[in-house]
Amino acid sequence: MSTILIVDDERDMVELLSDELTARGHRVLAAYDGERGIELAGSKPDLVILDVMMPGRDGFDVCRAIRDTVACPILFVSARQSENDRVKGFSMGGDDYIVKPFGLRELLARIEANLRREERARQNIGAGVGDKAAQPLLRWGNLELDLKGMSVTVCGKPVALTRKEYEIVELLALHAGQVFSREQIYERIWGWDAEGDSSTIVEHIKKIRAKLAAADLSGDYIQTVWGIGYKWKRGRR
Repeated sequence: MSTILIVDDERDMVELLSDELTARGHRVLAAYDGERGIELAGSKPDLVILDVMMPGRDGFDVCRAIRDTVACPILFVSARQSENDRVKGFSMGGDDYIVKPFGLRELLARIEANLRREERARQNIGAGVGDKAAQPLLRWGNLELDLKGMSVTVCGKPVALTRKEYEIVELLALHAGQVFSREQIYERIWGWDAEGDSSTIVEHIKKIRAKLAAADLSGDYIQTVWGIGYKWKRGRR
């Protein structure tokens, strides 16, 4: 059973979606404003459905407030349809974005797809597949990547990466020197059936670089290969 947090000021929609998710065996937490949503996020849900346009603290603000402590997928729902809004949602740490009005079946399918991806990620970690089993700790300069703990430290201090940011770092680091296009990174991290936009990779890379640079000004771990994509630059120590 998964715990799903819904944060939306449209009570009818919340009640309808809650009934459907409960019937599918999920536990549902509901918040009708951003402040309450931030409080309930402390219960560590398995997925968050977050409306963008709410009075007071909007969905982008809520996502910013919880993203560093909530590792689960965040699915934005919004009447805003522009590419800028979608990119902003992804840059805030969202994992999916669905535009209102939408069909209930589509939203339920997106929810289940995100939960399946999370479950596959947990299974892969538990199985210790590939390089993770042989070398759980990898180092590049001042950076240490803990593959089992899914964490990154720089100069001995933890770097607060979101789940997707960590997964991008892990993908590039485990294939140091190999160039990945934005589309390849998006497909590997979000899955081939994801409905988002690979442009979110640019925002995620920007945030990863800023966090790593804040911890180590001398570090330069991700290199842009212009016109192609990105690669992990530093050699293993």
